[in-house]
Amino acid sequence: MSEARSLSGKSAVVTGASSGIGRAIAECLGAAGAHVYLTGRTQAGLEATAKAIDEGGGEATFEAFDARDRARLEAFVESARPLHVMVNNAGLSHPGSIVDGDPELWREMLEVNVLSLLVGSRAAIRAMRDAGCEGHIVNISSIAGSLEGRGVYGATKAAVDNLATTLRQEVENDPIRIVNIRPGAVATSFGRNYDPAIIKQMAKSMGLDIDIERGAHWPDDLIAQVETLARTQFVGAQDVARAVLFAVTQPIHVNIYDLVVRPAKPLPL
Repeated sequence: MSEARSLSGKSAVVTGASSGIGRAIAECLGAAGAHVYLTGRTQAGLEATAKAIDEGGGEATFEAFDARDRARLEAFVESARPLHVMVNNAGLSHPGSIVDGDPELWREMLEVNVLSLLVGSRAAIRAMRDAGCEGHIVNISSIAGSLEGRGVYGATKAAVDNLATTLRQEVENDPIRIVNIRPGAVATSFGRNYDPAIIKQMAKSMGLDIDIERGAHWPDDLIAQVETLARTQFVGAQDVARAVLFAVTQPIHVNIYDLVVRPAKPLPL
C-alpha cells in the first residue's frame, strides 16, 4: 500500500506568503519538513511567516517583491533548486462592474492572478526537469472561476482553471503533477478591496462592530473572530493549507486533479 511522501529535505516556493492563505500554506509545508522559499510584497509579513516557520523547527528563505516582476520571480524560483513544490498563491480581487470599472485594476488582476502564475509555473517546471525532481505545481484558484457573474476576478480564476488543465496535459509524461485548489469563502483579508459598507454589514450580522478602510489588511484577531463566529460560512486559511499538504504528499503516480475547499454553508453573495 502506497504511503504519503515526506517533505523532509524538500524545497517549496510559495508566492503571496506574507499573509492569509499563503502564510498558512508556507507554515504548513515548513512544519512538514520542507525548506520553504517565501515571496510576497510585504517585507514585515514575510518576516512574520519566516519567524513562525523557524519557531516551528522548519527552514525559511524569503524575499519581498511584486509577483508581476518576471525577472525576480524567475530568479527566485531558480534559487530554490532542487525544487519539489511550487505554490502559485499570489492573487487579488478588485470588485466592481465592468461598465464602471478601472482598466488598470483589471490589468493588475490579470498580471498577478494569471501571468505571474504562468511565469512561476514555467520556471518551476524547468527547474524540476533540469534537476530530475518529482514535483508538484499547486495553483490556488477559486470557486469564483466556475460561478456566473463574478466579474473580471472570476474570469481570471476561470483562466487559472483552464491553464491547469493545459499544464497537466503538457507534463503528463513527467513526474510532475498539477494540482488545482479552489477555495470558497475563507476568513482572511482577501475582501479588503470590497466596499467597506458591505464588509461592515456582514460583520454586523456576526455581532461585530468594525470600521476598516478599503485596502487595509485586517488584524489577525479580527480574522480569528470571523472564523470562529461564522464557522459554517467561512473556512480558515489552515483548512486550505491542509488540502495543499495532502495533495503534495501523495505518491507521484497519484494526480490530485482538483480540490474544492468551501464552508458548509456558502455565503449568499
